[in-house]
Amino acid sequence: MPIPEGFHTVTPYLVVQGAVEAIALYEQAFGAERGLIETTPEGRLRHGQIRIGDSHLMLCDGSPDYPFMPSIQQFGGSPVHLFLYVEDADAVFRRARTAGMEELMPMADQTYGRSGGVRDRFGLIWWITTAPERCA
Repeated sequence: MPIPEGFHTVTPYLVVQGAVEAIALYEQAFGAERGLIETTPEGRLRHGQIRIGDSHLMLCDGSPDYPFMPSIQQFGGSPVHLFLYVEDADAVFRRARTAGMEELMPMADQTYGRSGGVRDRFGLIWWITTAPERCA
């Protein structure tokens, strides 16, 4: 089965109003790296790819041309949350807060590792976590 290099079988595709700004935020907060970026003549993101750690995300702006792809903001948030494993959850959590993300749950030790939750200004919730040494 042909899969682009570095991708996994399933890749999240996020539809957000302000997708170019979302990519900039994820670069600042999570160290995201840009891949393919295609914009419209008006500056909207037609298709974008970023990588955070070893995982890829695809993004685009919502568009009236594609009514079957409403943006997260049109729903008032997303029922899908993103779980982000990092080496130092406290440091990444601080970066996310400094970048303007809203704290939903402070960093704390949990049974599944050290974790805290933030919401970005686009309505996505991110769980920033460092797994314990031994993870089931």
